[in-house]
Amino acid sequence: MELRRVVAVYGVLWREGRFLLVREAAAGEFPGVWRLPGGGVAHAEHPEHAVVRTVARQTGLAVTVTRLRAVTADVTIQGDDEVALHTDRLAFELSVRDGTLRDAPDGPTDQARWVTPAEASRLSLTPFSAELLGLPVTPLPAGARRPAEPLPPADPDRRLRFGAYGLVTDPAGRVLLTQIADGYPGAGRWHLPGGGTDHGEQPTTGLLRELVEEGGQLGRVVELLGVDNLHNPAALGPEGRPLDWHGVRVIYRVLVDVPTDAVVTESSGGSTAKAGWFTPAEAADLPLTGIAASAIGQLTR
Repeated sequence: MELRRVVAVYGVLWREGRFLLVREAAAGEFPGVWRLPGGGVAHAEHPEHAVVRTVARQTGLAVTVTRLRAVTADVTIQGDDEVALHTDRLAFELSVRDGTLRDAPDGPTDQARWVTPAEASRLSLTPFSAELLGLPVTPLPAGARRPAEPLPPADPDRRLRFGAYGLVTDPAGRVLLTQIADGYPGAGRWHLPGGGTDHGEQPTTGLLRELVEEGGQLGRVVELLGVDNLHNPAALGPEGRPLDWHGVRVIYRVLVDVPTDAVVTESSGGSTAKAGWFTPAEAADLPLTGIAASAIGQLTR
C-alpha cells in the first residue's frame, strides 16, 4: 500500500451566534454533507494564504486570519485499498473583512450558510467539523463518501514535510534547543526541538516523541502557538540531490516540569547533533534557525 500525505485548512467564522458552514457538492468527497469552509494547501503555499483563498472561493467572503485554533490528523484509504492518505488538518479562526456571502459557482461545495449550533446539530456534518465546533460527533452513514478518484502520481522531485515543533521551557525559564547535524539543511544552527510527524501520527504525539529523542526530556503541551511555512525549491539533504521541499511546521508551547541534562537519544545518523538548555539571553547569541529566533522572540515580548 502506498503512503501519501496532504495538508488541508479550514476556517471558523462566527457572526451573531451563528457559524459558517458549506455543503459538499456532488463532486465533493461527501456529497450533501456540511463542513467548515476550506480545502487543500497547494505546494509551497502558506497554510494561512490557503485558508483565505479557499474560503473566498467557497463563500465570496474576504477574510483575515485571527489565530490557529486546532491541528489534527487522520488517515483514509483511497481506491481499492491502494493508497493510505494521511491528512493534516489545520483550523483557523477568521474574521470577515469584506464581501457578501454567496454559494460557490463551481468546485467541491455548492452552498454556504450561517447556522446556529441548534440548526447545525440537525445537519449531517463531517466528524472533524462537529468535533471542532463542540457539537455531537455522529458517524456518517455508509455510502456517504463518493468513490475517490485516483490520486495523481507523486512528483519525484517534490517533497511535503509536515512537522511539529516546540518552544520548550523549564520552570527556570530556560529554553531547550537542538543543533542541526552536518549533512542537513541549516547544519550547525540551533533549532526548536521537533521534526516531521510519522504517517498516521498526531502532531502533539510526534512532538513529544521527538522531544525524548532529541533532548531526552518528558514534556507536556500547553498551547498551540501558530504555523510556520518553509519552501526551499532546491534543498540538498541526505537524498544526495536537490529537491523541491515544502515544509509546514506547527509550533506548540511545551513545559518540562522536571528538566534533566539535555541528551540526544535518537539513533546515530539522525538530524540532531546535540541539545542544550539556554537562558533567552544565551540563546540570542547562538546561530539560530528562523523559526527558533521567531519563537524565542515571543518569550521577551
